[in-house]
Amino acid sequence: MVHIAKVRKRDGTIVPFQPEKIKLAISKALTSVKRKESLAGKLADQAVKEAEKHFTKILPTVEDIQDIVEEVLIKNKLVDVAKSFILYREKHKELREFKTFLGVRDELKLTANAIRVLANRYLLRDDKGNITETPARLFRRVAKAVAQADQLYKKGAVKKTEDTFYQMLSSLEFLPNTPTLMNAGTQNQQLSACFVLPVGDSLEEIFDAVKWTALIHQTGGGTGFSFSKLRPAGDIVRSTKGVASGPVSFMNVFDMTTEVLKQGGKRRGANMGILHCTHPDILEFITVKSREETLRNFNISIAATDEFMEAVAKKKEYLLVNPRTNQKTKTLNATEVFDLIIANAWKTGDPGLVFIDEINRKNQTAQLGTIESTNPCGEQPLHPYESCNLGSINLTKMLKNGKLDWDKLKTTIHNSVHFLDNVIDVNKYPLPAIEQITKANRRIGLGVMGFAELLVNLGLPYDGTQALTFAEKLAKFINDEARKASNKLAEERGSFTNVEQSTWKTKVKMTRNATVTTIAPTGTISIIADATSGIEPLFAVSFVREVMEGTQLLEVNPSFERMARKRGFYTKSLMAKIAKTGRITGMKEVPKDIQRLFRTALEIKPEIHVRMQAAWQKHCDNAVSKTINLPENATPEDVKKAYLLAHKLKCKGITIYRYGSKKEQVLYIGKKPEEIITAKPEYAGGHVCLECMF
Repeated sequence: MVHIAKVRKRDGTIVPFQPEKIKLAISKALTSVKRKESLAGKLADQAVKEAEKHFTKILPTVEDIQDIVEEVLIKNKLVDVAKSFILYREKHKELREFKTFLGVRDELKLTANAIRVLANRYLLRDDKGNITETPARLFRRVAKAVAQADQLYKKGAVKKTEDTFYQMLSSLEFLPNTPTLMNAGTQNQQLSACFVLPVGDSLEEIFDAVKWTALIHQTGGGTGFSFSKLRPAGDIVRSTKGVASGPVSFMNVFDMTTEVLKQGGKRRGANMGILHCTHPDILEFITVKSREETLRNFNISIAATDEFMEAVAKKKEYLLVNPRTNQKTKTLNATEVFDLIIANAWKTGDPGLVFIDEINRKNQTAQLGTIESTNPCGEQPLHPYESCNLGSINLTKMLKNGKLDWDKLKTTIHNSVHFLDNVIDVNKYPLPAIEQITKANRRIGLGVMGFAELLVNLGLPYDGTQALTFAEKLAKFINDEARKASNKLAEERGSFTNVEQSTWKTKVKMTRNATVTTIAPTGTISIIADATSGIEPLFAVSFVREVMEGTQLLEVNPSFERMARKRGFYTKSLMAKIAKTGRITGMKEVPKDIQRLFRTALEIKPEIHVRMQAAWQKHCDNAVSKTINLPENATPEDVKKAYLLAHKLKCKGITIYRYGSKKEQVLYIGKKPEEIITAKPEYAGGHVCLECMF
């Protein structure tokens, strides 16, 4: 019987004594030196008995318990295990000191980089800039604020819901988009990540949109626009007897607004600019980002129609149309236009393509009008003024005994849909028009992160046919369960207002949300969760991260490190060697089956990237964000094949990035043998060019 009830932590707090933690620590030390893990229980029991002898009247500290563990290991002549345990203590001491330096008390034992991100962007501060909350308190703040929506529908359920949400957040099983984590429970309770704003063809309408953009970026949201309604450059302006400057010139106004606002904000603003393929200024738009300093706060995409893609295939001419007059102005050769798109995408990463007809074919609320734009990363097509709330399930937390725990995943899906639906009600909207359509459609987007690591742990290479089959199965399960959760919520709360004008009218009896799933690039929430971004593959198995000026940390993918230790080939020198290229392919120190599992993004063929995106899109209400990463030596023909395949497989859009095609990246591969892969603090996997903060 354990007589020690409590222990004192290093920060002075008193917590329950947990003997199972001793067993776990000893187990890790045994495994690291290839000793039998079964010894852990016996050694832990000895350590507990020794502790009971020493601390009959006074409260032991964590350090006291760890000292006793070391003595027990040495008494049992397990010097190598004791050494490993000591090194483990030293490593964690350095981590604690780093967290203390940042001013954060971490009860959840998060990674150093997670703490850095939380300290920089998420944790609340006082007027003097001092951090005033811990990660656990952040999650409690968010859980409490979002749970309040329950009182609108079911009295007495708020506390239980808050505890459910807190457990899900603090265990990193699910995290919502960044504005929810930043703003929930604060004065600025704007919780949505994605907005689409209309841009009309008058000076008043254009600058209204600029003003609304500023308001949204100020509260942490990102914006998407279609500039397709603006009259082309050189067109008549009757009010001034002058000529129009065209969409691209006005995009610079939006870009500068974002640039000014981001200087004092917690994160940079982001925009999506879309122009229809039939707009007379299409050629200027395609080439606008060939100068890297231009439109730095914009991703740009062409709204490509089926008619345009068919003209490309048949090498035919197609018509350009003046949006002001609806008159046909001239014809262009579709293939030549497409080749210009490809050449610029190869050179700079922009423009992407948005398959606008496919988006509107699959639009669940098409009767409300045509969708013309998406959010900044392309995964969320939205009506004018509409916003959307996103959140992602951490698939690495859904594993049990080396298998996917479908029951736990189901429970997490249902709780996540509940959470995201609540966000719509507790949200503070920047504009009445945004609140009106958002609440009328109740569009939410549940996605995933940690997919690459899930595949690794299931023994499925990312670029294998089994992985594609599994991805489709998993996407269907998530989409089906999310819809079931939405239907169940509707029984208690009612269907979304526009249900009679949606495709759900004849499909289900009741449903709460027009859409339920989105695959987003998870950005900084991936860093917090210590998971790979979205559905992206690993970009590097090991690399060095610049955590702050003058300080670098070697980061190793946790799944790889765990397997390397278990299989007995882990060494620090090997991890450093891997960090020179990020890859393990061809390394004699690494077993071939492990090499196959850990193929990195630039080793995976573009076709597989596209097919993985398409597999998830088959069972996704909204759209899928997936960067088609290409190596530096990829050709324009590789880009062309990827774009054509994406259209053929009914993706809703596509973005490519050829490594090295921009001067500024968040991850760099060394050019010389002595150099290593280095990542900026904000790197979260996936797109190595722009950080995704959503």
